[in-house]
Amino acid sequence: MTYGIILFTAGSCKVTEFLLSKGVPVDIHYGYGTPLHLAATNEQDKIVKILLEHHADANTSVTSLGSALMGALLCRSLKCMKLLIKGGADVNRMTSLLMTPLVFTAGRKDYTNFMQFLLKAGADPNIPDGFGRLPIEHAARRDCMEQVEMLFPLTSAIPSIPNWSIDGIISYEKFESAKPLDQRHLERAKAIFKSQADYAFRLKDKFASKSYDLAIDAAPSATLYANRSLCKLMLDDGEGALSDALSCRMLRPNWAKACYRQAAAHMLLKEYKQACDALLDAQKLDPGNIEAERELRKARELMKAPGEADK
Repeated sequence: MTYGIILFTAGSCKVTEFLLSKGVPVDIHYGYGTPLHLAATNEQDKIVKILLEHHADANTSVTSLGSALMGALLCRSLKCMKLLIKGGADVNRMTSLLMTPLVFTAGRKDYTNFMQFLLKAGADPNIPDGFGRLPIEHAARRDCMEQVEMLFPLTSAIPSIPNWSIDGIISYEKFESAKPLDQRHLERAKAIFKSQADYAFRLKDKFASKSYDLAIDAAPSATLYANRSLCKLMLDDGEGALSDALSCRMLRPNWAKACYRQAAAHMLLKEYKQACDALLDAQKLDPGNIEAERELRKARELMKAPGEADK
């Protein structure tokens, strides 16, 4: 049994302390991250505290989403974030996704309180992402007024923005957002985010879906929606999987995989008639596919089950 599995069994605090007392390496990495990263991304603040007391490295980046601090931020664990920063986590560390934790919060209204916390903890609002954009630019582009107001007095004036005021920044970014994206930046962002998301998915990383969120934010595509739909299916999120499958079909209507994703989502939601319709569409696009035929038979049988015909 691996250390990570033991870590989250019942009574894991005692087990963790026992293993550490026997000399088990505190920063052992077994494919899914270090124990500290796992604890942070599972909101196990008591485990985080124990590991840090045993000198776990708060800045090790071993998964697609970077450090334990970034993992705690993604799962909204303020307790873990406070412990990690107290334990030496670099609040300005750039992740493999070319952003600091502060950049990640920018433009996401539901992360405004985390932005405030990061700024108080020493996050530098003048560190751009890998594409040269500052947190205030992300916040303004997504019309997050509260964040712009928070960042404005802490951000050095950007020479390219003629009216350096809160209203001026928002107006400028709205104008810029209407312009076509630089294709080189777009392709670079898409490649980076998709690579990290695919890596997370191969490892069955619980944050693969969040990696795809970032990839879709940067450059939406049918493939990314299809992959995120599959992630949500694995998380039993039928509504989310269906939404992504439908987005995938809108972007690439003649792609059989999009139909398969839609059908799988309907099956999870027990919407067997709709699943049959999607599978019939898939058969038209990919005739002779054995898996589609099997799933279609299954959906039809479930439609005939007692109580289903009346729905």
